Amino acid sequence: MLDESFLDDPAALARADAHGLLRSTAESGARVRTAARDAAEAGIADLKPDGRPRAVLVAGPGPVAACTADLFAALGGGNCPVTLIRPTGVASAAGALIWTLPGWTGPLDLLLVASPDGTEPGLPLLLEQAYRRGCSVVCVAPAGSPVTEATAQVRGLAVPLAKALYEPPRPYGQGDDPYGQGDPSGRQGPGGPESPAGPLFRQAAGRDEEPPAAPGALWSLLTPLIALADRIGLLTAPTPALQSLADRLDEVAERCGPAIATYSNPAKTLATELADTLPLIWTEGPVAGAAGRHFATALAALAGRPALAAELPEALTGHAALLTGAFAAGADADDFFRDRVEDPQALHARVVLLREREPGATSPTPTARDLALHHDVPVSELEPTEGAPLEAAAELLAITEFAAVYLALASLPRP
Repeated sequence: MLDESFLDDPAALARADAHGLLRSTAESGARVRTAARDAAEAGIADLKPDGRPRAVLVAGPGPVAACTADLFAALGGGNCPVTLIRPTGVASAAGALIWTLPGWTGPLDLLLVASPDGTEPGLPLLLEQAYRRGCSVVCVAPAGSPVTEATAQVRGLAVPLAKALYEPPRPYGQGDDPYGQGDPSGRQGPGGPESPAGPLFRQAAGRDEEPPAAPGALWSLLTPLIALADRIGLLTAPTPALQSLADRLDEVAERCGPAIATYSNPAKTLATELADTLPLIWTEGPVAGAAGRHFATALAALAGRPALAAELPEALTGHAALLTGAFAAGADADDFFRDRVEDPQALHARVVLLREREPGATSPTPTARDLALHHDVPVSELEPTEGAPLEAAAELLAITEFAAVYLALASLPRP
């Protein structure tokens, strides 16, 4: 069971957040502004392309590349095919990943590379492939990294990755303490070798940098590519739109911050509702679909929680068995009067409806809600306030990332 009092205790959240995940998520708006400025300085605003590329290919480690490709396809409205190049390799370590261009790639195509680290040996090899095919290349990676240098060698455009405003400290017991508040107990805190939290915490233990796929880092990588997409006509995102995007992210950070009580905090409310459940993330619309798939990834990577994402109306048939099977609300029909104190908490399905606008006359959302409630499956709903599709995407991504972080922090053991 999730302890709601923990979520309403900012000091306890600060002590548990050894990697600064909440602060990283909250500074997303600032990252957008910094990244937009870096993109302009790199020359993206001065580009004069001849037209849209035949196809856009996206490559990079972790979930950022997948989310980038998903959002570009959703926001582009089919103006240009967007293909994600998935890595192969014998392991998930950066040095073992290999990216290969599709056989049809040529001079009319554009390769986008997004790397938060910039040290993956497979990406320079991918850039060499693109150079031999005559494919244009744009890269977002830390300045001076091997990927950035390789981009210059193949005559591509390299945009430096916007740095985080706040550098997450080391876990407890390794010399630093989060937020400078001290840890008089001297214990090893979240993220250490003994922590049972999600994979992200374990992978980042003992390191100074942000955990892989840390919330907020997405916008440092995505913003320059959005600015580029505006220049090539893939989507509409002029400078004022990027400013509005940053403002929307700031508004979400204010609504979802640790000092805001659960009853008026959409992210804390969602985290509380998803505790001890199997989230079935049903989405309506391409933008909501991209946000839903990223939410499922964040729940697994940050909180170590399984989740399934599907688009409506296909989800009504694809997930129908989950509403009536072992994960149904009334699946635990054994001896009703038995003592359940020692029983492990069973996972029951909970539907999360994500949509990018108010349901219309042909919307499948009412049918989905009625189907879930008919099977006594609880429903959570999330809809952004009015605005451009890019702002809607930002709001959905930000709220769900905050929720994943709160769920991850609440799952950590506490003394």
